[in-house]
Amino acid sequence: MGLTPDLLGAGWLWLMDAVLLGVLALAAWSADWDQLAVERLYQHTVFASVILLVLLWLVRAGLSPGLSIHVLGLTAVTLALGWAFAMLAGVAALAVMALIGHEPWSAIGLDGVVTVVLPVIVTYGIVLWERRCGFRLFFAYLFFCGYFGAAIAAAVSGTVMVGILGLADVYDWHVLYTEYLRYMPLLVIPEAFVNGVVVASLMVFHPQRLVTLEESRYL
Repeated sequence: MGLTPDLLGAGWLWLMDAVLLGVLALAAWSADWDQLAVERLYQHTVFASVILLVLLWLVRAGLSPGLSIHVLGLTAVTLALGWAFAMLAGVAALAVMALIGHEPWSAIGLDGVVTVVLPVIVTYGIVLWERRCGFRLFFAYLFFCGYFGAAIAAAVSGTVMVGILGLADVYDWHVLYTEYLRYMPLLVIPEAFVNGVVVASLMVFHPQRLVTLEESRYL
C-alpha cells in the first residue's frame, strides 16, 4: 500500500502486527503440510504464487503514501492454494517486498491485514457461499469466485485502508475521497479482470491446480 513508517501511530501498527501474527498462526496450524510435502505440483504452485505476487505488487500508482493502487491478485491465489497457504504465500511475498526495499518492515502488519488477510477472507467466504448454493453451472465458479470475488475483495481491502487512514487522522476524509475512493473502479475492474483471466486459464488448462474447484459438482 506504499505506507511509510511515520504515517500511522505505533498503536495502530502494533495492533495490526498482533492481528497478522494471530492469522498466520491459525493459517500455519490449518495448512495441509502433508499435501505440500508430497505433491510437487502443489509446491510449484505455492512458490510461483509468491513470485508472481511480488512482480504484480511492484507495479503500482498513487498520489500519497498509503493510497497507492495496484492489483492484489490474492483471489486467484486463494482459489489455487486454499485460504491457509494463500495467507502464508501473501505474507511471504510482503516479506520479499520489504527485503528489496519496496515496503517498510514496520508497516508489514498493516499491509498484511489489508492486502492479504482481508482479500483472502472475502474470497474464501464467497467460495463457501458458492458451494452452499450448489450451483451446477461450470461458469458459476469462474464468475462468482473469480471475477466478482476479486472485485469485492479489492473493494473491501481499499475501503478498510481508507477507513483506517481516516480514523487515524492521517488524511482528511475529503482527501481520501478525491485521491482514492473516487478511483475505486480503477482498482476493482483490473482486479476482477486479472484474477478472472488467471482463474479461467487454470480452469481450462490446469484445473488440478485449483484446490477449491469441485469439478465433480459441475460435471
